[in-house]
Amino acid sequence: MVAITFIEYNGTAHQVEGPEGATAMETAVRNGVPGIVAECGGACACATCHVYVDEAWANKVGEPSEMEEGMLDFATDVRPSSRLSCQIKLTAALDGLVLNIPETQG
Repeated sequence: MVAITFIEYNGTAHQVEGPEGATAMETAVRNGVPGIVAECGGACACATCHVYVDEAWANKVGEPSEMEEGMLDFATDVRPSSRLSCQIKLTAALDGLVLNIPETQG
């Protein structure tokens, strides 16, 4: 299992675990993490699972694909660390990942 800490905009932390191969979004939804809406169910067809990757994890998570960048155009308050959590596949290298959730989605 891969541990992820989701931090809400108000500072509330949610520590959850998901299996390797799942996405950060799937893990958030399965564990009831507030703020991850996931309207499209992980198809990279909306921006309602937007997160900010903690600076310490940026290199391990990597850059968004061209398709993901296009969807981020629909997100609110996009930053250099913005990613769609449906596009972050969990691997052993991401154990301990920290993702911050924006105040609003979409």
